[in-house]
Amino acid sequence: MTKKQVWTLLSTFALLLGMGGVALAKELTATDPKHFKVADGFNVELLYSVPKDQQGSWVSMCVGPDGNLIVCDQYGKLYHVAVPDAGTKGEVAVTPIDVKIGGAQGLIWAFDSLYVVVNSGQFPSGLHRVTDSNGDGKLDKVTELRKLNGGGEHGPHAVMLHPDGKHLVVVCGNQTNLTDFASSRVPQVWDEDLILPRIYGRGFMRDKMAPGGYIAKIDPEGKEWELMAVGFRNEYDAAFNRDGELFTYDADMEWDLNTPWYRPTRICHVVSGAEFGWRNGSGKWPEYYPDSTPATIDIGPGSPTGVAFGYGANFPKKYEEALYACDWSYGKLYAVHLEEDGASYKATAEEFITGTPLPLTDIVIRPADKAMYFTVGGRKVQSGLYRVTYTGDKGAEATAAASGTNEAMKLRRELEKLHVSRDPAGLDLALANLGSDDRFIRQAARIALEHQPAASWQEKTLALGDTNSVINTAIALARTGDDSLREKVLDKLDTIDYAAASKSQKLDLLRAYGLVLIRMGDDASVRDRYLKKLEPLLPAKSPEENRMLAELLVRLQSPVAAPKLVALLEATPTQEQQIELAKSLRLLKAGWTDELQEKYFRWFHKAATYRGGASFDLFVQDIKKEAVENLTPQRKKALASILNKKLESNTPVFSGKPRTLVKKWTVEDLAAVVEPSALKNRNYDKGQQLFGEASCFACHRFAGQGGAIGPDLTGLSGRFSPRDILESTILPSKQVSDQYEAVKILTDDGKVVVGRIVNLAGDTYRVNTNMLDPNALTMVDSNTIEEIVPSDKSMMPEGLLDNFTEEEIKDLMAYLLSRGDRSNEMFAEN
Repeated sequence: MTKKQVWTLLSTFALLLGMGGVALAKELTATDPKHFKVADGFNVELLYSVPKDQQGSWVSMCVGPDGNLIVCDQYGKLYHVAVPDAGTKGEVAVTPIDVKIGGAQGLIWAFDSLYVVVNSGQFPSGLHRVTDSNGDGKLDKVTELRKLNGGGEHGPHAVMLHPDGKHLVVVCGNQTNLTDFASSRVPQVWDEDLILPRIYGRGFMRDKMAPGGYIAKIDPEGKEWELMAVGFRNEYDAAFNRDGELFTYDADMEWDLNTPWYRPTRICHVVSGAEFGWRNGSGKWPEYYPDSTPATIDIGPGSPTGVAFGYGANFPKKYEEALYACDWSYGKLYAVHLEEDGASYKATAEEFITGTPLPLTDIVIRPADKAMYFTVGGRKVQSGLYRVTYTGDKGAEATAAASGTNEAMKLRRELEKLHVSRDPAGLDLALANLGSDDRFIRQAARIALEHQPAASWQEKTLALGDTNSVINTAIALARTGDDSLREKVLDKLDTIDYAAASKSQKLDLLRAYGLVLIRMGDDASVRDRYLKKLEPLLPAKSPEENRMLAELLVRLQSPVAAPKLVALLEATPTQEQQIELAKSLRLLKAGWTDELQEKYFRWFHKAATYRGGASFDLFVQDIKKEAVENLTPQRKKALASILNKKLESNTPVFSGKPRTLVKKWTVEDLAAVVEPSALKNRNYDKGQQLFGEASCFACHRFAGQGGAIGPDLTGLSGRFSPRDILESTILPSKQVSDQYEAVKILTDDGKVVVGRIVNLAGDTYRVNTNMLDPNALTMVDSNTIEEIVPSDKSMMPEGLLDNFTEEEIKDLMAYLLSRGDRSNEMFAEN
């Protein structure tokens, strides 16, 4: 008899004996808070475990007019949830709301109405208003305000009150088609803007083009819609801070893990007119593109759901001011601490509450008792309602710094007014700030110009001479100007001294050249001009420059690009950089020799051992397929032995030959070796290469490169000593980070599964059992689980240094301690 059958039998006996179904209640209980990790001084209570067969799985929540909660089942009804105030006794009372609407992923009580954003096949997708038509205190009338063409888990999502108190804001994922807008803060000139054709992998949302997910401002009647920002993948919720600045938590594409176009989940400052650069397949814009708004902070793999500021909670000031962000798949509630940074913000993310499983869906602060409430559920998993209160000492709390008051913020907001008013009198302000050193001010100024007819400002901008102004003039004119201006724009770009430009200016300049090529034409008359300018720049010092130069030179079919790019392909230490170069090379037809082609196609032997998300293998296959299609029949025949070679090993080899054991290193062997005094005249490039050979890049990001399964190691040296870093590398299981801790799942048939729960659906847990392979998933039926306990074994492999010499370990440690700065004093001058 299975465990599930036993529970059913016991619960039946309990009911027959009048025992209230104790056994059944135990079976349906949401995760006990005693298994959570909670920030110091805070307490979490499980208030209510949702009977799944009766009330479904809750995904959205708001505070109603009586101070209690309104929640919704992902596939079913709305419910009123009366809760006792924090610190008092009482039972939770759940009552269905008798209206024909549900399947909501967005709820808000405003303007004496319940606004409901529906994202379900059972009810009409879109924005609805629910009211009490006869004044009896019961909601009874549903009015559809706007049908939104989108559904599934990437359809219409949250709704919230705008800070002006007169409007609402609606959040839509990237499977929601654009609706009709009366106005737009985003210049409506968006396009894919890709230098080279993308590849699609498994082709998820292949037919969805720019601008992707969007956020809109609307009036209470839902008639006038204003587009605020675009380019999201699947932002589920958003929240305003005290100064009216909007933030959201955007989703990653987990199928893209360990590819160069993978973008982690991230907190975004949603400024006016922003474009965040989501594109399908491999077309996602890197955030260093100047026409793409960057993230405030990358969080990592996950599934973003509800967000809220802690305003009004009886928490210490630091936590009351924090932005809280729910990650559904990894069961983490982050407290994101924001700090002014010029015209925008920088942030640190703290794991506030974590649990396994803890599929967080939504979060609110309830004014009645100044407590935080969050729900878990979604995809028909066990749902529950929790409350968070502070029980620590508030006497020593730190006072949070005032926000949104600096001059850069004020200037950006003045420029953003021009996105709506389009007042020609504001042109001078925009022109004066087009060359600002602050990226967000430059962006606001460029967008202001793009809202005006190009003829009204083009000559004035072409007269500007500073590097930032010239670059942003080129971007704005490429997007909105007349193609006849191409030569003038290129003349201005050519005045910039590339060698003297900063790294960010170099990337901006290359993007400007690319946009002129895409938008204003790449006919033969400009080819020679581009090649003369760009060919001498390859290879560059940074992988970002090499990526952009590769795309441009391949598009232009440079006759000298092949040897340079193949050399980079062989030398670069990360699979992400290699894939990016190989993707560009697949379309190059000029400049090949037989030897270069052999080297290029041998790279696919290495690539076949690399690991990534669900689309990873297909991406690599697509690159190879298109590259082979460009071969002549004769070359296909000559390369047959390379093209058809069967691999003898699946062990990843990132560069060079497979390594052999040097020594089983101990911490004491190397403790003195890695002290800063011993790390002199080291080799940055060698350290980077070794980071790749040790498979570190397969899991970890460093200086913007690498995978995302493990923690970002860029800031490691700011938190840990060299000995600590050495110890965690040699003895990874001695102290396992809470953030990346594995669990041990014991099942009733004797199986033991060790890994991280990364996804849930109904009664199934999906567990990643190998950090080097994001697609290594084991399915576990929750009904068969006897126990889930933290694993005392790290998922990080042991012996990563055993194949390296002492001198190599010095180079690797210097690289880790440098935070990616090759000018660090530890490195010898080149």
